[in-house]
Amino acid sequence: MSDLTAPGAAPPPPQGTECRDCLALDGWWFHLRRCVECGHIGCCDSSPMQHARNHAYETGHRVATSFEPGEDWFWDYFDDASAKRVPLPPPESRPDEQSVPGGNAPPNWRELLR
Repeated sequence: MSDLTAPGAAPPPPQGTECRDCLALDGWWFHLRRCVECGHIGCCDSSPMQHARNHAYETGHRVATSFEPGEDWFWDYFDDASAKRVPLPPPESRPDEQSVPGGNAPPNWRELLR
C-alpha cells in the first residue's frame, strides 16, 4: 500500500456498488470487496469469478475490505491474513437494499458458491 503510506495520501472512494467485472460477463456475485488502494469493487472468494482476489494479484493492490453492510474487516490477499484497518471515504458498503447475490444469479446460485 505504498500510495497510502505517503504523507497526505488519501484513499479514493469506491468505484461503484457492484462487481463491474461480473456485470461485464453477465455474471453474478455473492459478496463484495473494496480495494483499499484504488476503490475497485470486486466479488468475494465465495463468488464464482473471485474478481477481488484477481484484482489484487493483477495490480499488486494487496489489501481489500468488505463492502458488505455491517462488516468492517480488512484482508491482505498476499499474506492471506487480516490487515490493518485504514480510514476510507464513504460509502463503506453496498446499499442495504441491493440484492444478495447480485448480478445475474441463476436459481441454483447457492450450489455454485466456492
